[in-house]
Amino acid sequence: MAKKRQTFGKIQRERERAEKRARKLGKKEETKAAALAAAELGITVEELAELEGRTAPESELSPTED
Repeated sequence: MAKKRQTFGKIQRERERAEKRARKLGKKEETKAAALAAAELGITVEELAELEGRTAPESELSPTED
C-alpha cells in the first residue's frame, strides 16, 4: 500500500493555526499581567493603560468607528 503524503497546503495551514494560537496566548498573558499590575496598584486596567500612554486591551476588541 502506498504511503499517504501531506500536501504543502496542509502543512502551511497547520503552521498558520499554531502561530495564531501562539499570538492569542501571548495576548491573553499580556492582559493577565496588566490586570495583576493594576490590582497591585489598586486601579483599573484602563487607568493603568492611560498611565503607560497606551490603549487598554479591551479597546482592541471593540470595533472602531470610521
